[in-house]
Amino acid sequence: MFVIKDYEAFSYYTQDMKRQPFEEVEHTADWALRVWGIDLPDLFKNAAVGMMQLMDVQPAQHEPLVRTIEIEAIDRESLLVAWLEELLFGMEIRSVTYQDIRIYIDGDTALQATIEELPLVSIAKPIKAVTFNELAIRPIQGGLEVTIVFDV
Repeated sequence: MFVIKDYEAFSYYTQDMKRQPFEEVEHTADWALRVWGIDLPDLFKNAAVGMMQLMDVQPAQHEPLVRTIEIEAIDRESLLVAWLEELLFGMEIRSVTYQDIRIYIDGDTALQATIEELPLVSIAKPIKAVTFNELAIRPIQGGLEVTIVFDV
């Protein structure tokens, strides 16, 4: 039998499940995205999906290529920036976009991701770089939150 002992926490959790795990927030000169996740891998996946949605990337209808990405950094914020920069690099240099992102994070400093790459048809709103401007991964009720500022 399933019994809810903390109805307020359960209500908060299920309410959050109904919204997107990211939202665009106003920023003076650049673009910013607020992202939520239940843990670091979820936060990193949602950041990647949110960034691609913000850029309005259009993939080609094609058989995906599975690729593994491994990244190390000095802390989790640096790891997040390196992860998103790696994805931007692939979009710009190899003209690919991504789907079916699966992430494993060891501690706060090592990431291994398995992703499916698809040929990129277009990017409506390109991003030049991911910045460290006001970047801090913070604990919130039910998970983690971060605001990422992108240089356009």
